[in-house]
Amino acid sequence: MCPAPRPPQLAPALGGAAPAPAAGGPSAPPPPAPAAMGAAALRALPWALLLLGPLLPGQGLQANSEPPQRHPAPLPAGESGGFTTAPPGSAQEIMPLHRQPANASAEEHAKPRKAFPVLGIDYTHVRIPFEISLWILLACLMKLGFHVIPSVSSIVPESCLLIVVGLLVGGLIKGVGEKPPILKSDIFFLFLLPPIILDAGYFLPLRQFTENLGTILIFAVVGTLWNAFFLGGLMYAVCQLGGPGLNHIGLLANLLFGSIISAVDPVAVLAVFEEIHINELLHILVFGESLLNDAVTVVLYHLFEEFANFEQVTIIDIILGFLSFFVVSLGGVFVGVIYGVIAAFTSRFTSHIRVIEPLFVFLYSYMAYLSAELFHLSGIMALIASGVVMRPYVEANISHKSHTTIKYFLKMWSSVSETLIFIFLGVSTVAGHHYWNWTFVISTLLFCLIARVLGVLVLTWFINKFRIVKLTPKDQFIIAYGGLRGAIAFSLGYLLDYKHFDMRDMFLTAIITVIFFTVFVQGMTIRPLVDLLAVKKKQETKRSINEEIHTQFLDHLLTGIEDICGHYGHHHWKDKLNRFNKKYVKKCLIAGERSKEPQLIAFYHKMEMKQAIELVESGGIGKIPSAVSTVSIQNINPKTLPVERALPALSKDKEEEIRKILRNNLQKTRQRVRSYNRHTLVADPYEEAWNQMLLRRQKVRQLEQKMNNYLTVPAHRLDSPTMSRARIGSDPLAYEPKADSENLPIITIDPASPQSPESVDLMNEEPKGCSGLPPSPEEDEEGLVMRVKEPSSPGTDDVFTPGTGDSPSNQRMLRCLSDPGPRPEPEEGEPFIPKGQ
Repeated sequence: MCPAPRPPQLAPALGGAAPAPAAGGPSAPPPPAPAAMGAAALRALPWALLLLGPLLPGQGLQANSEPPQRHPAPLPAGESGGFTTAPPGSAQEIMPLHRQPANASAEEHAKPRKAFPVLGIDYTHVRIPFEISLWILLACLMKLGFHVIPSVSSIVPESCLLIVVGLLVGGLIKGVGEKPPILKSDIFFLFLLPPIILDAGYFLPLRQFTENLGTILIFAVVGTLWNAFFLGGLMYAVCQLGGPGLNHIGLLANLLFGSIISAVDPVAVLAVFEEIHINELLHILVFGESLLNDAVTVVLYHLFEEFANFEQVTIIDIILGFLSFFVVSLGGVFVGVIYGVIAAFTSRFTSHIRVIEPLFVFLYSYMAYLSAELFHLSGIMALIASGVVMRPYVEANISHKSHTTIKYFLKMWSSVSETLIFIFLGVSTVAGHHYWNWTFVISTLLFCLIARVLGVLVLTWFINKFRIVKLTPKDQFIIAYGGLRGAIAFSLGYLLDYKHFDMRDMFLTAIITVIFFTVFVQGMTIRPLVDLLAVKKKQETKRSINEEIHTQFLDHLLTGIEDICGHYGHHHWKDKLNRFNKKYVKKCLIAGERSKEPQLIAFYHKMEMKQAIELVESGGIGKIPSAVSTVSIQNINPKTLPVERALPALSKDKEEEIRKILRNNLQKTRQRVRSYNRHTLVADPYEEAWNQMLLRRQKVRQLEQKMNNYLTVPAHRLDSPTMSRARIGSDPLAYEPKADSENLPIITIDPASPQSPESVDLMNEEPKGCSGLPPSPEEDEEGLVMRVKEPSSPGTDDVFTPGTGDSPSNQRMLRCLSDPGPRPEPEEGEPFIPKGQ
């Protein structure tokens, strides 16, 4: 008998319960799924069903209080329709008002009438989003309480407090008989980790990162490989010697465990290092290592996981595994660059719809991460590359409000994700299955610390041979002590399959122990150790135009020095990249005239906007005159472009001549020449002779200075008229002229002469009659003549060439004048006040 449509009957009053069809009737709908199965599925997957929440079938807490779900049902043609309640478990909720089931016995299964038909409880309908909101609210309240109480925040790091909160909440849930939720690996890698990495990559200090890229790569690649193989090899030895409970763990399983536990966690490093405010160098070294070692961890994890399924591992498999490292790392970077360029190009056309600008940044970055994970590439490398590539071009195209939205939304999203990760680490510790083995756990913790310390010491000794700014022992200690482990290691351990790794519970127990030790012990003690060692901390200074100008000046100066020396180093390639970016990339990815704007002008506008916003937020806008700033002038009345000056056209011959001159003279500095080295300089054979000549010349000049000091006659000190009258009155005869005073030589100097005393050669002073020639009338009138020393000719040496004053008579005259002779004895008639005193 074919089922026919039920005949219309009188419907109950609006809001009453409609009678249900009889069990097994022809028109009865299919039976619903058992309630127990839905409840078990929801309890087992509280987070993985986040996006499937609206599609799940409802499950009431009470059979009498369950409101029905409403789904459309077809109505027969020609009949009026209405709304009434459906039978329990029926998929058809919308039925005609004037219909009743054909079976009269269905009235016996009708639901009882409710006092308030509209009200009811349907927790399963909102369970997943409600619980997610409660967890996020709990995380935010814990974060708020942590910063409100300064006594707690100064001693305990935020990550430690959140793990403790997770342990308490997990214990409470387990105490009431429920199963606590476990941090699923898919939830962690697909939803919680990307916001943290995107925030770190988008706001990455690019200058410090590129200047220390070599050091970061050595720590991230070589250091992680060393930790993985050192720890895996030693743990294999421990398992072989540890007894019957560990003998079955092979080498590949231990190497896989070493690759999981050896990587530094970026979430834990960010949480701890941002609180202690360490200096930029140490922060970028440790945090950059935690970001870039993801490629090594992913390759080793998947490599050893695949090798565990092989019956025999060949050399070809090892070589392919080594090559896969470059494929995973460079492939992730390539995917990130592609999505970053697409995001920058899309932002060119968002000037008319500013609302969706931040959405493009988030979507393209997340698509880069998912695309990399699709091919088992490094998703973290893809996120970092996309953020670094898109940021300068996107910020030049989007509005200031969109920039503020991106900044604060990323900070909020990453902070919430970080809080949830640490809370669920604590909850998963209570909820998970554990297998404690003292030998394995203690050996893992001890070997992790030893491998980290040895790796940092050896690699730093090698790195310091090539660094200008050396890493001090204090820096090495902070780098080794800051190697924290976190949720990435836990999630990778949770992904292990029981079929191939039956020791998964023991691995997870050891991983959680290492995470708790590094976060609690090292995270809580690193702040007092930094203060005790007086490690340089980060200085919060605002960048200024003066600093930006000097930074660019030094960059250009170092680039020019590298070109002159013929050494193509870091600054040379950076300058090449900047020129290529300015000439080609900016014109394609930046809209309008911003692509031609100099970097200093763009930085000035950015600083001006920032200062204006800070001034408005501080309430000081009323204290300044109401002058229109340059930013508002540009927004209201955009300045017209200056008319380009018409340059005179050059002929082809003239242009080719200019190019030839420039090519022959300027291009020579770009050629590879021999670098400067003080050990390879050729010695000058005449250098020693010149040095001896200069020393002899210096000795002669010193001798001349001493002779001039002997020949210098001190000037007569003028006395007052009273002293002069007293001397004359005491002995008038002492001041009368002598009879032989006319024969004494008299030195006459013209005071108005422009010649300075340094230009007069006192060695050429000759009295009358000393030169062997009869005195001339002019010499008889002038007395002793002071002649100006004639300058030597350019081709002669004034030291070794004899002059006119080097004759024997002149030398005797010099000896006579330099020796004053014996001092006469005082006479009895000497005046009371001597002359000249």
